[in-house]
Amino acid sequence: MRKFQIITLLFILFVSSLAAQDNGFKPVPAWMKEAYFYQIYPQSFKDTDGDGIGDINGIIEKLDYIQSLGVNALWLNPCFESEFMDAGYDVTDFYKVAPRYGTNEDLYRLFAEAHKRGMHVCLDLVAGHTSDKHPWFIESQKKKRNAYTDRYIWTNDSTIKPDRYVSGKFGRNGNYRRNFFECQPALNYGFANPDPSHPWEQPVTAEGPMKTRAELMKIMDFWLEKGADGFRVDMAPSLIKNDPDKVETNKLWHEIRNHMQSKYPESVLIAEWGNPGRAIKAGFMMDFMIHLGPDAYSAMFFNEEGTYPRDSCYFRLDGKGTPTDFVKVYMQNLQEVGDQGFVSVPTANHDFQRPAAGSRNTVDQLKVAMTFFMTLKSIPLVYYGDEIGLKFIDHLPNKEGSLLKDKYNRAGTRTPMQWDTSAGAGFSTADEKDFYLPLDSATFRPNVASEEGDPSSLLNFTRELIRLRKATDALGMDGDINFVYAEKCAYPLAYTRSNETDTYLVVLNPLGKAASCNIQLEGFASANPVLVKNIVVSAGKTDLKVDADAVSYGIFKLEK
Repeated sequence: MRKFQIITLLFILFVSSLAAQDNGFKPVPAWMKEAYFYQIYPQSFKDTDGDGIGDINGIIEKLDYIQSLGVNALWLNPCFESEFMDAGYDVTDFYKVAPRYGTNEDLYRLFAEAHKRGMHVCLDLVAGHTSDKHPWFIESQKKKRNAYTDRYIWTNDSTIKPDRYVSGKFGRNGNYRRNFFECQPALNYGFANPDPSHPWEQPVTAEGPMKTRAELMKIMDFWLEKGADGFRVDMAPSLIKNDPDKVETNKLWHEIRNHMQSKYPESVLIAEWGNPGRAIKAGFMMDFMIHLGPDAYSAMFFNEEGTYPRDSCYFRLDGKGTPTDFVKVYMQNLQEVGDQGFVSVPTANHDFQRPAAGSRNTVDQLKVAMTFFMTLKSIPLVYYGDEIGLKFIDHLPNKEGSLLKDKYNRAGTRTPMQWDTSAGAGFSTADEKDFYLPLDSATFRPNVASEEGDPSSLLNFTRELIRLRKATDALGMDGDINFVYAEKCAYPLAYTRSNETDTYLVVLNPLGKAASCNIQLEGFASANPVLVKNIVVSAGKTDLKVDADAVSYGIFKLEK
């Protein structure tokens, strides 16, 4: 049997190698499989110059803290020059750090200081659009043809205004296509299937789209040469228009990945796609399961409060959720991705609510959620502050485009990091009225200093989970995952993580009352607790009996 397993494994590796060769890709850098990411929203992390806005020097100051979590990779939200109508996702200069964050030299120093600590730094690349105040777009508006006339998408007549096009007073006769907000004109990468009745829709091989493509690679080369380790690409599937099957989109990203790895083979390309199976096929190395795409992540974590509130989710005390949609989509993504890249299920990000939202507001509840995030077959990503239970703050004003469709406010997940018990929480010495966003107003708000000294804190629990994962091969990216109890509208949730030598059982009960189940797993004589709170697993001849108290978690090593 073992000989057959080895032959099968070698065949799978051979097929995977052929797939990579077919795409012409070099392998994903080895460090990616061992990555533990920490996402930083720069304006809310740490302010060192007293203006109430976080900066790059603040990130450098806190690198040792970040490293203490067990993290070895950073993703920074956009830090380039911007009008900040969409929190930096409306760039006016891709080659220059926004003055409120510091200078280019500060960012170079961040790269160097991170590298000294064995950490990698990935930048947020807004590839599909610019600000409407970008010099390229200002040139593109002019009546006389110039180098930027075809670098954006314009109709050829101002009386023609299809959906998603924006009119205004321009030198040229036409309206431009927006990519998201009206202040974000879409860069022209061409149309996969130009409509003959729309003569402004250029093919991807036209001069304008080809120059846009070349400029994108030039931007990437610039920052990689300065020390960046890769990019998370905003709205990655949106660049080429009218491409329902993503044929031309895939070709674009194949070209970009090959270009990037030919010059910087250790660099990484991460997608904001929300569909890892498709993103990895397009050439990305990692993509996130988040609120985009199928209703999977949302069904697990979005409760009554947050950017996208909903009536029920699985990680909630009232037990009205179900894990089945998540499990189905997650397992499908793992299968589609295979050995060609990675899936990441983050604790949160800047676009949707944190785990600490609404009625999910106790340390024990957050420990159950953190156990889930850190034991999946997923590249871990902690959104800044989630390791201390930073709360989603509701009812904040629209800040730099945080409000979507007049009802979905992202500001509550972008509030300042809370470092200590001082009036400004150690975030800034500025007057609090000048802070980028308000702090949590609670008297006993979570903060790093208090949690550092508390062995039972969420901060120290997160560190413990990361240490355990690093020390346990079966819990890492080489381990298999199998959901052994994930029934519709049922609790607890249970899955195994295993390799050829070891099997671990993870049991999670976010429900506000006790729950039990029988798991059909033969051949195990005992379930030895590794990291457990209020769960008992008893081994029988053909099954495992699980008894979980309310709001409990457990990681057990199964012994034969």
